[in-house]
Amino acid sequence: MSNPLFVAASLILIATASVGAVVHFAKADDAMNAKTQTAARLHPYVGMWVTEDGRIRHELLANNRYDEARGSRESAYRGRYEVTGSHIDYWDDTGFTADGDFVSLDVLHHGGMVFYRRK
Repeated sequence: MSNPLFVAASLILIATASVGAVVHFAKADDAMNAKTQTAARLHPYVGMWVTEDGRIRHELLANNRYDEARGSRESAYRGRYEVTGSHIDYWDDTGFTADGDFVSLDVLHHGGMVFYRRK
């Protein structure tokens, strides 16, 4: 037979560990939200960028992720990005890398293409 005191002590340890894990994940989530909000304030380029013909649509999200659509293919490419000054670096989720430059607040040169901010 199991020792009731041992079982009770084990349950208390498990409950304490579970609460600790929840608090840890909540703090991590708060830190990530703060980082996302800070990143959005660090550059003015968050939003939708499109080629002149509208075929390629490139959305820069506030959480430093991007979602690119090509033609009728939504979310053709996704990944993360980082803006330093007026330069942008991309890391696609598949491992592809690219970069570009914002030549103004409304024009982005990327991958040999010109993107315009959609307002």
